[in-house]
Amino acid sequence: MTNRSVVPAFKSERTSDPAPAAAGSTSGSTSGSDSAAVSARGRRLPPNVALYALASITITFLAASSAPTPLYAVYQAEWGFDPITTTVVFGVYAVAVLLGLLIMGKLSDHVGRRPVLLAALAAQAASMVVFATADGVSGLIIARIVQGLSTGAALGAIGAGMMDIDRPRGTITNAVVPGIGTASGALVSGLVVQFLPAPTHLVYLGLLAVFVLQAVAVALMAETVIRKPGALAGLAPEIKLPRAVRRPMLVAAPVLFAVWALAGLYGSLGPSLARELTGSRSEVLGGLSLFVLAGVAAVSVLVLRKAATRTVMLTGILALIAGVALTLASIRGSSPTGFFAGTAIAGVGFGSGFQGGIRTVMPLARPHESSGVLSLLFVVSYLGMGVPAVIAGFLVVHAGGLTATAQEYGVAVIFLAAFALLGLVRGGRDGATALPGERVGGNA
Repeated sequence: MTNRSVVPAFKSERTSDPAPAAAGSTSGSTSGSDSAAVSARGRRLPPNVALYALASITITFLAASSAPTPLYAVYQAEWGFDPITTTVVFGVYAVAVLLGLLIMGKLSDHVGRRPVLLAALAAQAASMVVFATADGVSGLIIARIVQGLSTGAALGAIGAGMMDIDRPRGTITNAVVPGIGTASGALVSGLVVQFLPAPTHLVYLGLLAVFVLQAVAVALMAETVIRKPGALAGLAPEIKLPRAVRRPMLVAAPVLFAVWALAGLYGSLGPSLARELTGSRSEVLGGLSLFVLAGVAAVSVLVLRKAATRTVMLTGILALIAGVALTLASIRGSSPTGFFAGTAIAGVGFGSGFQGGIRTVMPLARPHESSGVLSLLFVVSYLGMGVPAVIAGFLVVHAGGLTATAQEYGVAVIFLAAFALLGLVRGGRDGATALPGERVGGNA
């Protein structure tokens, strides 16, 4: 028996699209899987369809996470809480995601991708019910905790599952779908709030229906890993990096932290900033800033998907610095046009920086390590998103107010990006940021 745990369970069904070389194994370990795949033929989703289905789950999970953003003003008007409560509710979600990643991020490597995803979808559906029936801040916090834990448990399984199916496409898809999900959730929620009745119920009930359909799709997928012992032991939080990805992680981590800190700014304070600058109370406008940031990020991932990893990282850092600088100048000058233009440029930084971080690390992880490594990348990302946002909420209430806090937050993001640039320059001297096959200093 081989010690590799990942096998393409759909191998016998694929002809023109071969299984990833990194997921190969000896015949002794694949015979049972191949037999299962043959017997499942006709009732399992084709690999390409399964890849898109997994991507759609990440999109809806992150859409659900950003859906409350335009609703915070509605809740605040109904329940009378202050801005720090908004950022606490936002930060609770980020902390719950972190716990889910640390505790359950590697679980799918042991029990399989499908059981983890089915449980996560059931928990997400339950959180939608709690959101729809919430009558106070405590209900929002409970829903956010359940939502965050299930998202943390699922992210590693989804990302690793996509890479099991097609490693190159899975790597790019892991980078593009967070932006699509975050953008669509904020915009659709804003439209529902603005134009449809019962927005605090309708948004969540719609997402609930989508989660049910996705659970059916997961039930029809072929499993891509062989179960292995150690699931209970793997639940103990552990920060463990395989040797091959340690140095690339040092280069990627500051970039990921910086770009997701920016996402935290827009997720927690963005709607209030947009409404203050424009003088409008439109809920659509409140979600538009996050939509622009995340939407441009998704487009930038697709545009730069064939560029060298180092180029993508450098583009992300420089765009982040330029975009945030323009945004800060626009806030100071009360220019809504400049604010959204700076947000769009920063969105290029968000998408490119996140894609660069994923591409720097994930291709070097072995298949049976993918779930754990990807979970650690998201741990860094959600630390960047959650911690600064909660601090910002405190400063809005107890220090200089919304505008001053946003400016201080933006300066901190620029500082983080400059630190990431220093790490990229130093790390790139020996090719640490190159994908396998890229040439650095004349060597492959």
